[in-house]
Amino acid sequence: MLLKILLTPLSHLYTKASKIALLTALLLLGTVQSVRAQSLENREKQYKAQVNTGKLQNSVAVSYISALYANKQYDNAQKVLTQNVAAAIKRADYSSVSILYCIEAVNLRLMENNTGAEKSLDLAKQYSLKANDNETKGYVAYCEGWLNSRNGKQDQAVKNIITALKYYEESVSSTTLNKRKSLANNELSVIYNNLGEEELNEKYAKASLQYALLQSEPQTKFSAFMQMGNLYDRLYGNNPSQTNYRKLSERYFLQSIDIFNQNKDVMNNLSDLSFANNNLASLYLYSFPDNYRPKALEYAKQANAIALKLERADQIASSYGIMSTIYQVEGDTDKAIYYLLEAKDAIRKSSLVDRNIELNIYESLVEVYVEKGNFKDAFHYQQEYLELFKKLFNQDKIEIVKKLEAEFDKERQQQQLIKLQFQSDKNAQEIVLMQALAQQREQVLNNLKLSEENQRNQLKFSVLEAQKNAQQLKLSQLETEQKNKDLLTYKNIVAYKENLNTFYVASIIFFCILILLLLYAYRQRAKTMKQKDDLHKLALEQEKQNSKISTLTALLQGQEEERGRLARDLHDGLGGLLSGTKLHLTQLNDKVEGQTKQGLEKSIDQIDGAVAELRKVAHNLMPDLLVNYGLKEALEEFAIRMSNDTLDIHIEFLSYTGALSQEQQLLVYRIIQELVNNAIKHAEASQIIIQLVEEETDIVVTVEDDGKGFDINKIDLKKSAGFHNIQSRVQFMKGNLNVHAEENVGTSIEFTFPKK
Repeated sequence: MLLKILLTPLSHLYTKASKIALLTALLLLGTVQSVRAQSLENREKQYKAQVNTGKLQNSVAVSYISALYANKQYDNAQKVLTQNVAAAIKRADYSSVSILYCIEAVNLRLMENNTGAEKSLDLAKQYSLKANDNETKGYVAYCEGWLNSRNGKQDQAVKNIITALKYYEESVSSTTLNKRKSLANNELSVIYNNLGEEELNEKYAKASLQYALLQSEPQTKFSAFMQMGNLYDRLYGNNPSQTNYRKLSERYFLQSIDIFNQNKDVMNNLSDLSFANNNLASLYLYSFPDNYRPKALEYAKQANAIALKLERADQIASSYGIMSTIYQVEGDTDKAIYYLLEAKDAIRKSSLVDRNIELNIYESLVEVYVEKGNFKDAFHYQQEYLELFKKLFNQDKIEIVKKLEAEFDKERQQQQLIKLQFQSDKNAQEIVLMQALAQQREQVLNNLKLSEENQRNQLKFSVLEAQKNAQQLKLSQLETEQKNKDLLTYKNIVAYKENLNTFYVASIIFFCILILLLLYAYRQRAKTMKQKDDLHKLALEQEKQNSKISTLTALLQGQEEERGRLARDLHDGLGGLLSGTKLHLTQLNDKVEGQTKQGLEKSIDQIDGAVAELRKVAHNLMPDLLVNYGLKEALEEFAIRMSNDTLDIHIEFLSYTGALSQEQQLLVYRIIQELVNNAIKHAEASQIIIQLVEEETDIVVTVEDDGKGFDINKIDLKKSAGFHNIQSRVQFMKGNLNVHAEENVGTSIEFTFPKK
């Protein structure tokens, strides 16, 4: 209650946000975290020694220049940097020129010389174009993103760093490539953390850790572990029900402390260890149960001892604050007051002093003195609080306005990112629409072709009709000449009328036939179009099925590969460690007597149990019998292993010839394993019967138990992750799954699939 406010600015905000940014900045400079801790004199000697031999390495020059900047020897740093830039240009080493200008840009930005930083970055860009080196181009893009992030241009910073990662992916392997990838992902994690994007924050933090683990440099690994610890501490603060987050945070903080202690000779800043201890102490105090307070006090004292040695006032105040809170909640107000006063004195000496922290300290002192009944001192610190509050009131109003402006700018950048995503989706929709329009235009073209063909046929019929009329007219003229004029005239009139009627009838018949033909052609066309639509839909459905099968295949393969990897890691890594520990304890056991010997023997027995349990877990993850001897032997061994005094597992194989492939055997084994585990976990069964029957074309597997059963109508099996995994494997084998259950009677699950 009392010092949570105090410690948030000191140990949480500084070590979890500012600390990450500081680590990123200093690693960007080419050194590790704080170059002050390593003697500037040693760096100068190393630099001058290489200059004298004419074999100066760029990394040594960068380290020396960064040390000069860190020790505020700005003129000397600029002089050495200019000399190295000139030398690199002379030997046409444009990669080194670009990197040196990036170092200058970052240091100028840290000195709040934004104009100079932009000029140096422009020069770095120009020389990177001449370098013909993707890693250098990626480094320059990353530096630009780093500067944009510090200038509040988060959307542009994201684009720059993603560009850097693309360059890194196209780069040849080098001793610094993984370190640069780790830094780029780390910066993205920080940006998305500031934007409140938890999933992206976690994604890039894990990627940063992945590349850090590939880097042999302990400092890079330490920074990545610290970042992951802070990430999961923050996630637990947002989701207190997820206790696994605090365990992960504890694990990564402990790993950072361990890697620091194991590599003290190459770690350049002892204050990092103080940060790590303070973070872990704060985690134990605020995120773990009360019985973790002794651990919190232990790590706070370790952090305090280091901070006092280094005279780091901010860390001293953080550790004192944690210790004060612990003693207050335990009822020791005297010690709580003592450490509060020590924290107050320390924070006043800090170069990073925040007067709001002093306000929190005064407020906490007032509460403790009131709790103790010392109203005089409580009144004194209340007056101190009010006096300081008045001084900060106007400044706070300005800061609030700045904060609101920053929040508005942050919201604008988030909207820009959303707009970019929306534009991407819109472009995809336009592509789909264009494809549909293309299909529609193709259909219209086909219709036009049909219409043109019909018009050509009509023209042919018209020509034939004209020819027929001409022939009929000629015939009438010949008949008129042969007969008498009067009779011929009469007959011609009659014949003409008859011919005209005949022509009308023939024309009607002809057009009726033509209409029938057109209707028939239209129906055939419609039928053909429908068949094409049906074939298209069938092809789409087939494609969906193929995609689903491919996805499921990749998922199952990934699961099995991960199980195999975990099994190997457990057996080879942790198993070997436990065996070594047992051997060491056995050797010690021969040298001791009495109660110590009994204790060691008990520890050896416990290690034997742990090794057996480890082998059981590793075997469950990847059964060797299945790979070496087949499904039958693996399931029989599984039944024997899972059976005990209260549970009997019986397996039957009927007509089984071993016709299943290795992949099918593994899938059947995983399904049966999951069903048996469910029966043991949920059904409280005393007997489980597993039956595998090989029929002519199918395999039928039945798993029955005599447990408490359940009502299928009351339970939605689709929401069960285990049942979903079982159903996915059965579908992958193109099989069917049937569940029969009755309360207080038992459960029977049967699945059938083809042998091939």
